[in-house]
Amino acid sequence: MGLKIYLDGSFVEEQDAKVSVFDHGFLYGDGIFEGIRAYHNCVFRLKEHVDRFFDSAKAINLELPVSKKQMGDIIVETCRQNGLREAYIRVVASRGKGDLGLDPRKCPIPTLVCIASSISLYPEELYRNGLKVITVPTRRNGPEGVNPRIKSLNYLNNIMAKIEANIAGAEEAIMLNQEGYVAECTGDNIFIVKNGVLKTPALHVGMLEGVTRNEVIKLARAEDIPLEETVLTRYDLFTADEAFLTGTAAELIPVTNIDTRVIGDGKPGPIFNKLLIKYREITKVVDNPDAVIMR
Repeated sequence: MGLKIYLDGSFVEEQDAKVSVFDHGFLYGDGIFEGIRAYHNCVFRLKEHVDRFFDSAKAINLELPVSKKQMGDIIVETCRQNGLREAYIRVVASRGKGDLGLDPRKCPIPTLVCIASSISLYPEELYRNGLKVITVPTRRNGPEGVNPRIKSLNYLNNIMAKIEANIAGAEEAIMLNQEGYVAECTGDNIFIVKNGVLKTPALHVGMLEGVTRNEVIKLARAEDIPLEETVLTRYDLFTADEAFLTGTAAELIPVTNIDTRVIGDGKPGPIFNKLLIKYREITKVVDNPDAVIMR
């Protein structure tokens, strides 16, 4: 049996989940998506993900065919339909079916999809030993183009950077903005630690406001770990005592080598380890009854 996929108001079998070749999400990357996790029978930070999804839609002038409450219900029900208490959930909205022109006015009905399955980005040993990452020539889109705050289907910028990391034999790529400051990785936000201070690029640098990033910031403040949302350069990365990435799929994962420089002592650091423990604790807490999957 395959997965049950939510597609435009109905749950269909995986093999029947089909979208028109005239859909502008397929033709032009005109749409948005969201990646969400379910832990221990509960969708994690459902409200925050739905809010970001709707913000992305608003930014590209895409009117979604459901309310926020309905979207949350769809996400939870997709997990139920597939009997999943632990899951990776992908929500996608595209401009919908149109013609071969660019004009979004020719797409009267958006396409809405929700998929619940599993994901494993990195093998377990990398969580123990750390990632090897590189900075790449491909620069992050600036806010004057496809704003990185929009989680859009137009991901070619990130994919080009990922290709460069693959060629170099690195697990991830760090992308700089147009001014040469550290922005984010292809699918994750980045943190460093220097002299006991946790640092991460500020939003104005140009990057996605990660839900996991925000959780780590809240955890750091709760644990009285000094924190700065600031501007970082490659020098700051090379001389860091610790480095790690955050993302919905990856959660928190350490970085121990950047551009052939060993970070700290080459092992996951104490602040990373502390935050990882705290993060995994909060994934077990039900903070939203509407996010519970099986009752």
